[in-house]
Amino acid sequence: MKTPQSNRRVVVTGLGAVTPLGLSASATWEALAAGRSGIGPITRFDASACPVQIAGEVKGFDPGAALVKPLRPFGDERPEITQIFNGKDVKKFGRFTHLGVAAAIEAYGDAGLDTNRDQVDADRMGVNLGVGIGGLPEIEATQDTWREQGFRKISPFFIIQIAPNLLAGQVSLLLNLRGPNMAIASACATSGHTLGEAAEAIARGQADVMVAGGAESTVTPLAVGAFARMRALSTRNDDPAGASRPYDANRDGFVLSEGAVVFVLEEREHAMARGARIYAEVAGYGASADAFHLSSLSPGGEGSQRAMRAALASAEMVPEEIDMVSAHATSTPGGDGEEAAAIAGVFAGNLGGLNVTGVKSMTGHLLGAAGAMGAFAAVKGIEQGVVSPTINLQDLDPAVEATGLNVTPNTAVKKPVRGALANSFGFGGTNASLVFRAV
Repeated sequence: MKTPQSNRRVVVTGLGAVTPLGLSASATWEALAAGRSGIGPITRFDASACPVQIAGEVKGFDPGAALVKPLRPFGDERPEITQIFNGKDVKKFGRFTHLGVAAAIEAYGDAGLDTNRDQVDADRMGVNLGVGIGGLPEIEATQDTWREQGFRKISPFFIIQIAPNLLAGQVSLLLNLRGPNMAIASACATSGHTLGEAAEAIARGQADVMVAGGAESTVTPLAVGAFARMRALSTRNDDPAGASRPYDANRDGFVLSEGAVVFVLEEREHAMARGARIYAEVAGYGASADAFHLSSLSPGGEGSQRAMRAALASAEMVPEEIDMVSAHATSTPGGDGEEAAAIAGVFAGNLGGLNVTGVKSMTGHLLGAAGAMGAFAAVKGIEQGVVSPTINLQDLDPAVEATGLNVTPNTAVKKPVRGALANSFGFGGTNASLVFRAV
């Protein structure tokens, strides 16, 4: 990615993930490439009274677990971090912060920044981490506490638990990132925007390194109940693994999930100078508004098309240079078709060479982390030469079939991926598209 005022290019040097598919980036990618679902019965609360009883939960996660690799965010000036959180810290932060910090620390270690941190200027390292809803589990629990036990039982850490920017703040504190410190909340486009805006900060010279992505943890009675009342969620309680089925004619809604996905973005020359591994280049970013409806895509995905075209223009690439689209594809009856029409419109001259993947068929919908999850599939697709599949496709929607898109049904495809585009859209009519390129 470059700005008109700068030739600074932005690359991906670190990845971290804590998702329903696994507790690391490698485990998450292995499941994606294999076409495994992370959806199951809800265990975080008793959902028996709700028509929706399935979700994508992060299983086996311990926020106080020791790190696999000690990190040195302060060089030799301060002790190593040996735990993500100690026992007291676990109580101070909400679950979305627990998940996000774990993914951020993995990405930081994956980028190798701890091995030569003395040569990296902390003032030139920043963070942009977002959440779509925030600390809903803690809000619900604290309301119950006040009602049942009174004011004095409210945790003094409640505001820290729920504030949307506290994930970014905690990562900045733990990893000594003293550059830009921001948090974006744009519904399900949140982490598409955090990645794009972080890349822009590097391209315009405001930072050399940015830790960017998103987190979410709202598998709660209120969220599940509210989305169920909207009739937005799948009710395939007897078939959790098959419930999320983008592009299938029998899809009946999305599956609510939790998790975090975080990238380390870095100025290309800066990364090369320290010998960093580069996964891919962040070549372009586009953002748009539908200005049509608060919860539905504009007809034909017109606003989505503008975001994709803007991202391609920013990358100075043409549709024929894109081999893969990581679609937003939530498994909702309306949205999938409109996005398919939008993709087909943008890539009309390249349908034969394009594979589209809907990762939410495996992960469910991570809300504020969904954009980064889709971008993760795009970046790993470039690095590994593998397009992850859209699973649970038994009966392709005729309207989607008519677009001519290859939605990569059920089995991953091995192919060189020179360029990949990742979409994320959110309530309020907000859209983000990112273009990644092989280096």
